[in-house]
This record gives sequence, structure tokens and C-alpha cells, in this order.
Amino acid sequence: MEISAESPFPQRLLDSLRDNQDTPAFEFRSHEISRGEVLALIGRCAAGLRAAGLGRGSSVAVTTAVTPEGFAAQIAAHVLGCRVTGLRPGLPLGQLAHVLSLGVDAVLADESTALPDLLAAAGGTPVLRLRTDLLDPHPEPAGLTVRGRPDDIALVNLTSGSTAAPKGCAQTYRSLTAHWSWQPARWTEETSRLAAGYRRYLLFGTLTSAVIFENLGLCLIGGGTAVIPDLPLEFPQVFERYGITACLMTVPRLYQVLDVLRSTDIDVSTLRALTVAGSPLAPHRLAEARDRLGPVVYQAYGQTETGVLTRLAPDDKALDSVGRPCDGVRIEIRDDDNRPLPVGRTGEIWARTDYAMAGYWQDEDQTRDVLRDGWVRTQDLGHLDRDGYLHLTGRARDVIIVNAIVHYAGPIERALAAHPDVDQAYVVGAPDDHTGEAAHAFVVPRTLGHIPDPDALRARVAAVLGAAAVPATITVIHSVPTAPGGKPDKRALIPHAR
Repeated sequence: MEISAESPFPQRLLDSLRDNQDTPAFEFRSHEISRGEVLALIGRCAAGLRAAGLGRGSSVAVTTAVTPEGFAAQIAAHVLGCRVTGLRPGLPLGQLAHVLSLGVDAVLADESTALPDLLAAAGGTPVLRLRTDLLDPHPEPAGLTVRGRPDDIALVNLTSGSTAAPKGCAQTYRSLTAHWSWQPARWTEETSRLAAGYRRYLLFGTLTSAVIFENLGLCLIGGGTAVIPDLPLEFPQVFERYGITACLMTVPRLYQVLDVLRSTDIDVSTLRALTVAGSPLAPHRLAEARDRLGPVVYQAYGQTETGVLTRLAPDDKALDSVGRPCDGVRIEIRDDDNRPLPVGRTGEIWARTDYAMAGYWQDEDQTRDVLRDGWVRTQDLGHLDRDGYLHLTGRARDVIIVNAIVHYAGPIERALAAHPDVDQAYVVGAPDDHTGEAAHAFVVPRTLGHIPDPDALRARVAAVLGAAAVPATITVIHSVPTAPGGKPDKRALIPHAR
């Protein structure tokens, strides 16, 4: 379907806010913020960004809490045609400095930001404060004319940051205009039915997540209210307290909800769309979720590079799959020579969609490796069945998904092996009831009989990659098992992970 040149991203959002100005867009800690008020916030933020000399083609890095003002600031930057990079909370200082070195013109922060660390990482890059530099000096909203050009980069979503230099998935204004959640002209009956469940969407975590951002678009453009609750959150009690109809959560969070519901009577009857994503969901746990929560559980599969690719609906029977391709998504299974495989054969999953990334920001080598003739290599393994359901069977890349965050084994191994007491390091993933998967490290000491200090090893990984990358266990071994070809056999270590 062709998208009108008169409605580039985020014009449809602005139209939706203007058309229903008296209805709430957000409920922020029990206080309603109308769509008209959000529109005014966007205008004030746009005026502040313009006053700072920012406009089409400028690069703005954004770090804010989950607030209506934080959302308005990002949308204002898009209205002006800026390139927006979301800074995920908890980025180690080295990673933060690296991201800000990639052509960022200004950093936008709010009062939730650790300002000394941000200033240290920013160097000479100007840091704007959301309230004192944008909102307070500009009480009157500016006129909102969308200025982004189709092939300009609109958004850079950082991958998990599990390497020393997080990759930035760059999306153009063209791809966001065509995006399934932000462009109602492309909504099918299935998407409209999903959006109808987003009357009260629970918004938490971070606005810099690609999947949270697209679900927020579905809510607001579909006429719903994004509910930002008081902290700390209690699941599933938060559903009952706020009358939540839609929520996005990770597999470990769903397990937590199910564990509570086994012993506690909590009213979750308002739920209409509970989407689970981030890592594979065991079929028996999905069946339990449907039994306890009702026909409201969706399972989604996708990547930062592609957005959502497949969705398993509540009435689908293939519980061991991740669903069928979403509207506008093409999936192929290919062999090592890049040839399509027939139904039932396992190979690498390739995807094609109008809203995939244009490439990795300032990383041509990685881009060439992943993007081929409009297709994206997911580096995941799977097969399609005769009914079109996608089944995941493994990963072509050496990663562990912990709490829905991808961690590459290689950088963790390198961080451990850099310790003076370690000769070799190997990291594997194993299923975990609390985090989906957990990383387990095995180290060979540099000196026979000298056991490396586990706390020192954990501290080294945290310093290099962040606390989230620290392995759940570190086990000392005398040597690593080898495969018949003589290479280290890390799979043989998995049964010993504990």
C-alpha cells in the first residue's frame, strides 16, 4: 500500500492528538494528561529544540524517565526532522561515551539522569535539560510542521549493549511512516483488533526500547490511554489496581505473574492483550498462561533490526511456535549458501519488511553482513510448517538472552580472559526459571592450583560490559572439552552449568 507523501512520521500521531484533544493520552501516576496537553508539550519542546539550534538533520540523544514530557520531547525532535538516539538506562560510562561520539549534536536529559556521569561522557557535547531548557522558557506551543525527509535517519535504536560498542539500528523516516503501529492506513483487521485491546496500556521500563515505542504508537493512534503507574511495580497486582487492558512483558515477568496467581486471588479480568516477547516461551507455560489469564496472551518474535516479525494469537493452536508472519512481513528459511529451503527444513531465518532498519549506524561492515538485497539476516535458526507457523530451533549467533536482553558470549569471554589469573574463558547459556536464560562462565586458571577470585572476575565483566552481563555462575575447570575436529566444544559444558 502506498503511503501518502502528506503524512510522514509522526504526522498521523499529531492528527490523532488533535482530533481527540479532550480524551486522555496518558495517565501519569493517577493524573490524566489529555491529548491536547500532550500536543502542547510537543510544541513547547519543539520550540526549545529550535532555540538550541536544532532542526532537520541534527542529531539528538535522549535520556529521560518514562513520562509524558519525555515522550513529547522525542516526538518534538522527530517533528523537526532530527535523528534521535535513545540512551538506555544503565549504559556503562564507556559505552555511553562511545554512543555520544558518533556525531551527536546535543543530549536531552531530565531530572532522572545522573548528570555528572552524563556530562563526563558527553565531553563538549551540549546537554539540554528537559524542563529548564525546553519546557519552562517556552510556555506557548510552537506550530508543528513535520520536516523529516523520507530517506533521513529518524531513529537509532541501540541493541542490548552486550558488546563494548553497542550497535545502533538506524531507521529512516520512510520506514517509520510505513511502520505497522504508527500508520493506521496500513492497519488490517487483525491489527485493528489488537489495537482495540489497548484501551489502557501499561507503560513502564524505558521509552528507548523499540518494542515499547511501537506498542505505545499502537495505543495512542488507536485511541487508548498509556498508563504510567506509581513505582515500584507489583505484578500482577498492577493489572487490578489500574484496570489494565494491555501490557507488554518479557517471559520471566510472565513466569512471575503465573507464580503469584497460583497462590493469590487477583482480578486480571480487564486484560485484553498481553504480549510476551524477548525470548522463547515454553509451550506448557503458554498453555498455563492461557488457562489462568484467558484468551488474551500473544507471543511475539522480532528483533531491534526488524521490529516484530511474527505473532502467535490467543486462538492459535501451535503452542510450540512463535506464530505466523505479521502483516507486511515476509519470512524465508535459507541454507548456508543463501538458498531458500522448503517447508519443514531448518535453516537461518531471513525477513523482509518495509519497517526494517536501513543499517547499523556508522558500521558498514556489520550492515553488509546483515542486510542483503532488502532482506535482513536474523541469525536465528528455525523452520516454517505447512500452516505458515514459524518454529525457532536455535541461534546462529553465540548469544544468551537474559531477561529479554541479548548478551553475546564472546565479549564476556574476552573480559574474563583479560584477567591475569585466567588462561581461557568460555560462556554458555542455559534455561533459567527466573530470567529465561542465564549466562554461565567456565574459566581455566593461568597457573595450576591458583583459583581466580570469582568476585574479581565479576567486577571485571561489570566494568567492561555492565552489571547485566555478569554471568550467573563462574566455574573453574582444568581444560575445556573438545569436539572431534579439535575445537572447543562449549555445548559439552552446558550440562555442568549451575
